[in-house]
Amino acid sequence: MANLQINNISTLEDAGKVLAEEYEVISKAETKRFLSSTKVDGFDTRLGKLMVELKAEGGDRIASVRLRDCHLHLIDKRRRAEAMWFVENEDDCRKHIAESKKGFTSLTALQRAMKPSKPQAEGTDEVTNEVDVKSNVGPTASDGGSVTAEEVFKHLVAVCKHNQIDLLDIAEMLMAVDTVSEAEETKVAA
Repeated sequence: MANLQINNISTLEDAGKVLAEEYEVISKAETKRFLSSTKVDGFDTRLGKLMVELKAEGGDRIASVRLRDCHLHLIDKRRRAEAMWFVENEDDCRKHIAESKKGFTSLTALQRAMKPSKPQAEGTDEVTNEVDVKSNVGPTASDGGSVTAEEVFKHLVAVCKHNQIDLLDIAEMLMAVDTVSEAEETKVAA
């Protein structure tokens, strides 16, 4: 029985070594792909520039029809948003990439690394996040009117800042909801 255990250990070690070698190849390929897509003529840079141009046509959002006209509806929303973020912050991004020791494999990782760290006051716990502020989101009984998108946005930003919630996390959640609604629209159209 002792021989059986020794063979198992050896086999597990060999399997682990093979996996580690494969992972190294995968990591190098992902880094290479990231570097080529963020070059001046790379995929993400060109996509981001196109998204910025479309956004400059007007409005807070690029219309779905316009995305379809340009065939960009075929590219994942997160990828489009990350590419546009990259182009809008290109100088800072390139500086951060150059200063990085390990490099990056995706724009998501770059965004996360560039996210400003929140300084914590001395003597406070990370968990203490209680809020004694009354919510002012939505119409009040006195105005009885409807709320505009800008008002909702301003309140959302204020609540996120007050509670130290990352706006990128909220944006990802909103994009996920919008993805579901687009899928429903596609079903209805078909």
